Amino acid sequence: MTTNEPALLDPARLRELFDLRSDVYASRGGAFDGDPYPAFHALRESGPVHPGTPGELVGFTGPAFFSGLPYSDRPHFTVFDYATCNEIVRDGETFSASEHAPGSAAYEREQMLLFMDGARHRRHRTLVQSSFVPKRARWWIENWIDRTVHALIDTFAANGKADLNVEYFSAIPLLTICGSFGIGVADALDIRAAVTSDGQGMDLFNRLVTPIIRARREEPQDDLISVLVEAELDDDGVRHQLSDGEVLIFAYLLLAAGSGTTWKQLGITLLSLLDRPELLERVRREPELLRAVVEESLRWMPTDPAFGRFATRDVELHGVAIPRGAVVHVCFGAANRDPERWERPDEFDPDRPLQANLGFGGGPHICLGMHVARAEIRMAIAALLKRLPDLRLDPDAEPPRIIGMYERGPTSVPVVWRAS
Repeated sequence: MTTNEPALLDPARLRELFDLRSDVYASRGGAFDGDPYPAFHALRESGPVHPGTPGELVGFTGPAFFSGLPYSDRPHFTVFDYATCNEIVRDGETFSASEHAPGSAAYEREQMLLFMDGARHRRHRTLVQSSFVPKRARWWIENWIDRTVHALIDTFAANGKADLNVEYFSAIPLLTICGSFGIGVADALDIRAAVTSDGQGMDLFNRLVTPIIRARREEPQDDLISVLVEAELDDDGVRHQLSDGEVLIFAYLLLAAGSGTTWKQLGITLLSLLDRPELLERVRREPELLRAVVEESLRWMPTDPAFGRFATRDVELHGVAIPRGAVVHVCFGAANRDPERWERPDEFDPDRPLQANLGFGGGPHICLGMHVARAEIRMAIAALLKRLPDLRLDPDAEPPRIIGMYERGPTSVPVVWRAS
C-alpha cells in the first residue's frame, strides 16, 4: 500500500460495497436473521442425518447453496454431528467435491481447486501450499496485513466511533489478498464493486491481473503471483508451469475464498469480546489469549456453517440411505457444537481445552488460507485494542445481529472509544 492509497479508503464507499443487508447478500441466504442453533441441536439429537437442505430443515425457505440449478433435481441430505461431518470431508472417494462423475471429461476439465478431488486436487494445492503454512504467516503480516490494518484505523481513529464491520473488517482480507497479487487499493475496491453489482468481477480481474502475470514471468517479485508463475505442476510425471489462464483462475479462487469469510469472522470474533467486557479486558491484559479467542470463535460460530459434497455411490449414514448423486450438506455449524465433543457447546469459552473443529472445514479441502485468516483476525483485533482506548459497543446504535443462513456475519459492529 503506497503512502497516498489510504485516502482511497472512503468509509462511505466501503459501506456501499460491504453491506450485509444488501439485496446481493439476501440472495445468498442473508435474509435469514434467526438463530439456527436450537434447530441444529434438535435435528442432531433426533438424527443426526436428515433429508433436506440445512435451510429447509430450520424453516428457511430462501436460496440455498448447492440446491438451485443444476442441483434442484438431486436428492438432498444434511448431516449435523461432528463425527459424521468429519468423516465425510475426509472421504473424497465417497463424498466428492465435484458434481461430475470421477474420470469423466467434465471432471477432468474442472479448473477450480474447490471442486477438484484426489491426486489432481493435491497436485494443484501443492503449488501454493508453502505460501500458506504457519511459518509463512510473518511474510503475510510484514508485507500486507500490518500496513493494511493500520492504514484503515488511520481513517477513523480520530472520530471516536465507527461501524467496524464495513469501515475496517470488510476491507482487510480484500486488500491483503489483492496486495499479495500486486493490485492496489483503488483496483481492489473496483473488483469488489464489479463482483457485487454486475457479476463481472472476473472480467475486471482478468484485465488487471494478466499484465501482472506476464510481468512476473519476466521479473519475479516477493509476492503470490510470482509464486504461481514459478510453480511447476506435475501431471503424471510430466512437469510444466501453469499457463496465464491457469494462474488467473487460481488467483481468482484465492480472492473469492479469502475476501469474504475472514471479513465476517472478524466481526463475529470482536462482537464475542464486546458482548463479554470481562473477557475483553482479559485480552487487553493478556494479548496472547487472542489465539484461543480466535479458535473459539471459529468453533462457536463459523461464518460458513454448511457446505456441500456429492455422493459418488449409494451409501448409508446412521440408517439413512443416501443414493448416488445426492447432495450431502455438511453442517459445520452444528458439528462444532456437538455435545459429544464439547462440554457446554453453546458457551463462548476460550479457556476450554483446544480440540480441532470444522470452522475451516476439514480433510483435503480444509481452507488453504486458514493460517493467513487467523493472522488477519489476531492482528486486526490487537491493533484496535492498542490504538482505540476504552473500545466498547456504541450504546446509541442499533444493536448488531448475526444474520445469514449459509454465510453468517454481523449486520454491523458499532463501537465508540475515547478519541485522541
